[in-house]
Amino acid sequence: MALVALVALVACSEPEPPAVPDVPTAVNAPPVDAEQQTYSDFSGLEPGWNAFTPGGDTICSDGSEYRFFVKQGEPDKLMFYLEGGGACWDGANCDPDLQPSYQINLAATDPANSHGILAFDHPENPFADYTVVYAPYCSADVHLGDSVQTHMAPAIEGHAAHEVNIQHRGLVNATAAMQWAFDHMLVPRQIFVTGSSAGSIPSPFYALKMAQYYPRADIVQLGDASGGYRGFANFNPYDVWATDEVLADMDYISTIPADEFSFHHLYIGTAQARPGIRLASYDNAEDDVQKQFLALGGTPTESLLPLLETNLEEISEAVPDFRYYVAGGTMHTILLRPEVYSYEVEGVRFVDWLTDLAAGDPVQNVMCLNCEMAPEPVQAP
Repeated sequence: MALVALVALVACSEPEPPAVPDVPTAVNAPPVDAEQQTYSDFSGLEPGWNAFTPGGDTICSDGSEYRFFVKQGEPDKLMFYLEGGGACWDGANCDPDLQPSYQINLAATDPANSHGILAFDHPENPFADYTVVYAPYCSADVHLGDSVQTHMAPAIEGHAAHEVNIQHRGLVNATAAMQWAFDHMLVPRQIFVTGSSAGSIPSPFYALKMAQYYPRADIVQLGDASGGYRGFANFNPYDVWATDEVLADMDYISTIPADEFSFHHLYIGTAQARPGIRLASYDNAEDDVQKQFLALGGTPTESLLPLLETNLEEISEAVPDFRYYVAGGTMHTILLRPEVYSYEVEGVRFVDWLTDLAAGDPVQNVMCLNCEMAPEPVQAP
């Protein structure tokens, strides 16, 4: 990581971006009357995970094929999960032959290998009966990109300087997965939008898109392990990923200058656009991976906690119903880990907090007191 961070040659050309399919809004949502029953079309789905290759403009960063996954559950309960996997923004950290800081393609992606909230046979899993749409990640743009870039990779360790072409098509890819839900689930009543790491960052944005299409649904969002990012020292997501164009419909975001935009603003922008969405986040106070990416982005810090607390305070001031759970230690992400069922902070088990959050029941903010130490695992009562 340190070697990669030393050299950052900025993109030297930007071809025309790919076409992005329209994301339906509330006016496209199917009409529902008080007597209409929930309906979903699950024809053709096999038990367990089903893989779909949408084609069209979807593509991974290296030009390989994109796919997403669906697991059938109840027709009125939907989880939309955004996978994590790093990010890149210059020739040094985008070059797959150097030290790439992102998941290049989907060769190793298989949600069947995951634990945590995807362990559907766990007796405490609050999402055991949900239909799940799993949006993999291979675009290096936190699912918020709509650009094609040519970066100049540096000459390092015997590698000559050369061009690196990369498809930052996170919006196209995630939209294709989301469109499956729009096409097959008519009126889900409960929707949980979430993601881990890089997938955590855009989860408020995609929760907003769900709310626009399903205006009558109860929608809960949870970001898993991205709360400490604040600003960008050596790159701009507007310039590299065209994130400003992706977020153009969020009025609040459009008022923020490019050099002041930060990912925590997505919570505030989503709440202003749709106050009814229940917004929340989880973080470990000294998350090592977040600190590594802060350093890679030009903002090194010995402790993540001050940045995390500043972001949480700013969101909470603007969004009084926003809730957070902060555990101690350096772990990165929780949702696909067994720790979902074993972590307890200040007497509050995470799985209980998560279950209540998803159900719409009241939850309180949870903050570690000894934030340098990871929680001691606890067993189910």
